[in-house]
Amino acid sequence: MARILIIDDDEAVRRATTILLEANGFSVEAVADGKSGVEAVKDRQFDLVVVDLFMTGMNGLETTRAIRQYRPNLPIIAASGFMFGGSCPDMPGFDAMTTEAGANSTLYKPFRPKDLLQAIQKAIDLAA
Repeated sequence: MARILIIDDDEAVRRATTILLEANGFSVEAVADGKSGVEAVKDRQFDLVVVDLFMTGMNGLETTRAIRQYRPNLPIIAASGFMFGGSCPDMPGFDAMTTEAGANSTLYKPFRPKDLLQAIQKAIDLAA
């Protein structure tokens, strides 16, 4: 059973994601901010992290970079509900930003349950 850390400042997202993942056989720990997420990664073993990009305090890019200092090979999925690009052509792409920070893949919120499950399985398979 894979152990997954969810880092998201939205309580409803943490709860819904935890319920979905536990119902699909994963062990889940969820925290509300980047600092708590980094501390969890330092103290405990996880098979994968799902991190929200836009959080108060330590944002998801900073959190991802910090996690990489402690667990360079830990798969990380970055998620965001912010719409990148579009009417702001000078804004860097979501995928490019998250990859540069160290995330392995990205998800746009709101994501469908099957999209999250597929992204997690793919990340775990690639890490094996």
